[in-house]
Amino acid sequence: MNLTLPPLPYALDALEPHISRRTLAVHHGYHHAAYVDKTRTLARGTPLESATLEDIIHSSAGSGNTGLFNVAAQAWNHAFYWQSMRPGGGGEPTGAVAQLITRQFGDQRTFSQKFVTAAGDRFGSGWAWLVLDGDRLEVTSTSNAQTPLTTTAVPLLTIDVWEHAYYLDFQQRRLDYIAAFLAHLVNWEFANQNLDVALGVQRNQLQAGGTSNAM
Repeated sequence: MNLTLPPLPYALDALEPHISRRTLAVHHGYHHAAYVDKTRTLARGTPLESATLEDIIHSSAGSGNTGLFNVAAQAWNHAFYWQSMRPGGGGEPTGAVAQLITRQFGDQRTFSQKFVTAAGDRFGSGWAWLVLDGDRLEVTSTSNAQTPLTTTAVPLLTIDVWEHAYYLDFQQRRLDYIAAFLAHLVNWEFANQNLDVALGVQRNQLQAGGTSNAM
């Protein structure tokens, strides 16, 4: 099995003072690592042993294997979360995603309010996401290990609102953590990369459909 813990895309102290070295060390080195290790253990000796993480998620979700799904989806969500942040990030979106945010939500302020609400109102543990569903941007949230990968939506970025993501730095102040994510950490370049891939897939599907219809 080739499933391994992906390294952080930045140094442990790169997101300070907003997310501390201590939080990243525990979150990545313990929590994320445990999800990867458990996925390997549960997939070993099964037809999914050599599958990609994405294939494990789709297969386990479809089969009702909740134990494998939960750890595999958590492993994927966490890897996506690390990429959703960068040192010196945050602030106004740029590129194509900025244009879609304006078209969909009216302005950045309205988008931010919706994102804060989705992340802040998520009861218990989970995630808030910016996704592309068809030609529409949506802000949504999922509980526990749930992920947009099992839906028609394409994730563009996410924030982890499990307590282990923020409690060492913010204690019970989840809203302060969300505000710091939006103001100082969110990686709009990553969101634009995901959007570009998603739009490219849509264009290819339309072209393939047009070719098929023409035949």
